[in-house]
Amino acid sequence: MAEVLKGKDVAAAIKESLTAQISEIKAKGIVPKLGIIRVGARPDDLYYEGGAKKTCASIGMDAEVFEYPEDIDQESFEKAVQEVNDRKDVHGILMFSPLPKHLNESKIRQLISPDKDVDSLTLGSAAKVFVGDKTGFPPCTPQAVMEILHHYKIPIEGRRVAVLGRSLVVGKPLAMLLLGKDANATVTVCHSKTKDLPGVCRDADILIAAVGRAKMVKADFVKPGQVVIDVGINEDPDNPGKYCGDVDYGEVEPIVDKITPVPGGVGSVTTAVLCKHTLMACKRQNGL
Repeated sequence: MAEVLKGKDVAAAIKESLTAQISEIKAKGIVPKLGIIRVGARPDDLYYEGGAKKTCASIGMDAEVFEYPEDIDQESFEKAVQEVNDRKDVHGILMFSPLPKHLNESKIRQLISPDKDVDSLTLGSAAKVFVGDKTGFPPCTPQAVMEILHHYKIPIEGRRVAVLGRSLVVGKPLAMLLLGKDANATVTVCHSKTKDLPGVCRDADILIAAVGRAKMVKADFVKPGQVVIDVGINEDPDNPGKYCGDVDYGEVEPIVDKITPVPGGVGSVTTAVLCKHTLMACKRQNGL
């Protein structure tokens, strides 16, 4: 049986560290705050928002939700985002996307200062992640993967890592983090056009599945001794109303050495990373 890499344990360790740091900052009269911008009320946005608020409250961080109607016009929303960005008491900003189609999302994203962009919404943040500038915040999900690897002391340097998926949200920024000087992995980014996809994935020491297809990774994608990180969260086609990852856990778990579960894996760490980034932003904005 594989060792199960539980996200809850990783999140707990991060939150313990953040709680201590926030107590120190509060003693200086500063309260870190996350600003959450939401247009409409999509169930998945509300679910993540609830988790973020709960995590913030548990570590002593403030969170404020800025909610706008789904039919808000471009000019009004641009003004609203700028106002949130300009508030000195808001240190980190999370904006849910995709926005309604009538809004120019790419333009709106750029209104957020990279100093407060704690989930890599802006081109400036993405560029910093690409060049390895530590003042840029990577998206929370790729960083959550790195936190899991670090927490469980999984060696990365010099190892072959296959990232299955090339999205701007997970695959590409995660590849940059793995290639960085702190990790020094040898990275292959795979996608639907990759020849012999199972073979390429099977050849890796660490396989990270982030393609968004339920149970796509089968037994022929993996090998004994491998570490498998499952970023996917999909409705389970075999169990309506329940969720599964991109990895067919039942097939893969008996073969590999270590594996993250879904749910209870990477997703459990993302809100803790969001708070970690917000605290880092707060410290920088206050010269701490």
